[in-house]
Amino acid sequence: MKEIIINELMHLIGVAVAVVLGFAIGFERKLRYKEAGIRTHAIVCVGAALIMVVSKYAFAGMDADASRVAAQIVSGVGFLGAGIIMLRGQKMHGLTTAAGIWATAGVGMAAGAGLYVVAVGATILIIAVQCICHINCKLFSTKKFYRVRIAFKNVGDESNKVKELFETEHFNSLSIARDGDQTVYHAVLKTDKEYSSQTLNEIMENNPFIISVERCDDE
Repeated sequence: MKEIIINELMHLIGVAVAVVLGFAIGFERKLRYKEAGIRTHAIVCVGAALIMVVSKYAFAGMDADASRVAAQIVSGVGFLGAGIIMLRGQKMHGLTTAAGIWATAGVGMAAGAGLYVVAVGATILIIAVQCICHINCKLFSTKKFYRVRIAFKNVGDESNKVKELFETEHFNSLSIARDGDQTVYHAVLKTDKEYSSQTLNEIMENNPFIISVERCDDE
């Protein structure tokens, strides 16, 4: 009986290590105000470690494939991560957080299996990658684009002037309408420059052929 308790306490060490490592990964996410923070990462890591311990030791001596229990962690955590991913406007959010939770489950599995060096090393690597990729450097930053809806009168070469003004090569969508004896273009363009309302007003004042212009990033 005493030997069983000692063995189970040894297994509990793996779960305890998972708590610490999950906390560390979640703390880095919390500092960046992400959807999943300390509690989510810690619980996922502990849960994965616990299932790994049960899978590895609870079925010892039985005619059963214990690895099948651990394999369900991957698909189960993948389902959890899918709930974090969402589409806001034209942008996908939560992909990195979902991937982080999935990786955290792997850390928990390693801790539960007694691979403490692997678990700690993986935690350091996960946090290091997150920190490095958040460095304010063009190499790691994703280029951000803004959408602008514009209406302008096209008499001669105004469409090219609009492209030059917003430093873009083409319109994402373009429709042409007649307004009396004038041709009016309605277009949506994508640019990597962020324009304030004051700048857009100045563009309209300096270019009388522009009828209206507005940001439409959230559509």
